[in-house]
Amino acid sequence: MIAANGLRWILTLMFAAPVLYGLWRLVLPTTGPTGRVGHVLHAAMGVLMIAMTWPWGTDLAVAPQVVLFTAGALWFVAASLLWPGERSRTGAVKAAWPHVLMMGAMAWMAAAMGTSGAMAGHGGGTGNDGHEGHAAAGVSLASMSLTGTGPSVASALLAVALTAIGLVWLARAFDLARVRVPLPAGGPAPAGADTTAALDPACHALMALGMAVMFALFA
Repeated sequence: MIAANGLRWILTLMFAAPVLYGLWRLVLPTTGPTGRVGHVLHAAMGVLMIAMTWPWGTDLAVAPQVVLFTAGALWFVAASLLWPGERSRTGAVKAAWPHVLMMGAMAWMAAAMGTSGAMAGHGGGTGNDGHEGHAAAGVSLASMSLTGTGPSVASALLAVALTAIGLVWLARAFDLARVRVPLPAGGPAPAGADTTAALDPACHALMALGMAVMFALFA
């Protein structure tokens, strides 16, 4: 779907970071069952986002992707209500909704890609029905784009929402990275101190911002 080779590799690296982080968290003994499911879903999201940036990604079956990410969105809703953890139920729902949006956006993107006639401008320099100019302008970045006002507007709105979410997560990652836990004189870090706390929002930020770029290109 991405025609520009440089951008394709940048997005691949952006999505690869959350995949590796999710797999790492998956094997940590400190990760609970709810967290493991979440990390599996985010890792799967990253893998399929990488696939969507490459031409072979369009050959993947659409229905399993839609089912997976629709179920993922429902999982984050259910988990926030049933297993809020240390947060209040309201706080857990607030923390979960960006993940719900990202899972829903993935399901929507997969469905839009698989819809017959939903895409235009497949990397060519010419086209029909007035698409010549659009294809010529966008061939260096995206090899296809959504047709129809509704899908294009939805894609643009998702790009804006994901950009906002990504920037909030990025700011949170910087804040956590600046936190310094006071160490006892000559002693180890206090029990429970998480020196990698910034990695979680940082990886979520990479995923959200990478998705925002994809949606912006196809709007």
